[in-house]
Order: sequence, then structure tokens, then C-alpha cells
Amino acid sequence: MNYRRDIDGLRAVAVLPVVLFHFGVSAIPGGFTGVDIFFVISGYLISGSLLDDLDRGQFSIGRFYWRRARRILPALSFVILLSSIAAWFILLPSDLHEYSLSVIAASTFWSNIYFWKTTNYFSIDAELRPLLHTWSLSVEEQYYIFAPILVYLIYRYASKRWLTILLPIAIGSFALAVTATTLAPTAGFYSCRHASGNWRWAPC
Repeated sequence: MNYRRDIDGLRAVAVLPVVLFHFGVSAIPGGFTGVDIFFVISGYLISGSLLDDLDRGQFSIGRFYWRRARRILPALSFVILLSSIAAWFILLPSDLHEYSLSVIAASTFWSNIYFWKTTNYFSIDAELRPLLHTWSLSVEEQYYIFAPILVYLIYRYASKRWLTILLPIAIGSFALAVTATTLAPTAGFYSCRHASGNWRWAPC
């Protein structure tokens, strides 16, 4: 896809309220809405990129995963490295053990499930979990593991009828996210709530 300045600007707008929320600025409510917006943007761009590759007959699942790895892994490795150095000097042994588990979870992109089972995002002890923020990255990467395969299969076998297949999936995902906010809010926060934002399709 061609570079989109408007989308880059929207990314900045989406990230800003999240950053301000974590700095304790309460004047702008709904800081986590920025995460949802960012996920929708990301889903739109990736879907469009996949469809461009399919239209040109250049789709490769291996190349797609390699592009994601080059984009994500260097920054993630750097954050984990610096966090681990600080954790070694700051955290107590019990906290350090839990931190090591979160490193494994973040490195293998299932930290959203790990923190769902072990942490309340808004509790005091969450401040002792330096990699807590990687839950959203794990949600995103889990989506990118399966989305290319789904897009490829729909494109190949349904083609012009893609909406007939994708729309029920999108509606079901959204319904699950909304239901989870009431029945299982913690699980919804770490998984369903934002997964629904990724089901966007850029029609060819």
C-alpha cells in the first residue's frame, strides 16, 4: 500500500489518550478507546496489504510472517531487555519469578492470556508488572497469525462472495466482545473487547 499520512496522523491521535491516561491525566476520559482505534487502523492496513498481494498473485504466508517479525521483534526484544535489566535490580525474588513468566508469555505472544489469569490491569500490584502493556500486542499478533490464512481461503474459494462469509464472523466477534464486558469483564478486556476491532476488511 502507498504511504498514508492521514492514517499515520490518526495513529498518533489514537496513541495520545492512552499515553495521557498512563500519566494520570484525567481531563481526557476514555483513554483506552485509543487502543480500539489503533487496532481498527492496523486491521484495515493489514487486510488491504493482504488483498493487494492476492490481487497481484504474490501472496506468501511466509513472507507475511517475516514482515511482521521484522516490524515487531526488534522493538519487543529491546523493551524486554531493558525491562529485564531493571527488574533484576528492582524486583523482589517472588516478583522476579513472576516477571520471568511474563517474559516468556510476551515473547510467545500469549501475554494477554497470562495477565488475564494473573492480574487485574487496574490493581496496585499491576505496577510491578513491567510487561503488562504487551497484552495488546499479543492480541494483535494472535489475530495476525490467523487472519492471513482466513483472508487467503475466503479470497480463493469465495472471491466475490467474501462478505457472505466474513460478515457473520465480524458480527459474532462483536457480539462476543459486547457480551464479555458484562459476563466476563476481565476476559473481555484482555481478549474479546479488542479482538472485535480487528475484524475489518478492505474490499478490492
